[in-house]
Amino acid sequence: MTIFDNIKLIAKKRGMNLKTVAQKSGLGENSIYRWKNETPRIDSLNKVAKTLNVRVSEITGEDDVDNHPSRVDILDDEVILAFDGMEIPEEDREKLKEYARFVMDQRKQGKRGRLHL
Repeated sequence: MTIFDNIKLIAKKRGMNLKTVAQKSGLGENSIYRWKNETPRIDSLNKVAKTLNVRVSEITGEDDVDNHPSRVDILDDEVILAFDGMEIPEEDREKLKEYARFVMDQRKQGKRGRLHL
């Protein structure tokens, strides 16, 4: 995969489009799109990697993106939760956190039965 393809894939997993990634990285809106045909500068790659919370090596393809899934904590307010490419609203995010706490409490108590929704 190309640098462009890797960024697009990682961004989608984070619930962002390339324009948003570029803006949050302090780059021009269409900068990343130009990387289809141009080699990006290392400082720009570093900014994008920071925005996506990955190593530059994941973007460049030195690390296989799919073999190193990112582990994030849903309690981290800096994490953008998304489902099917769409950002999850804050009120639903809180419901997910409550459910996760419930599941973890059940496991801690040693309850092995099925959880009923």
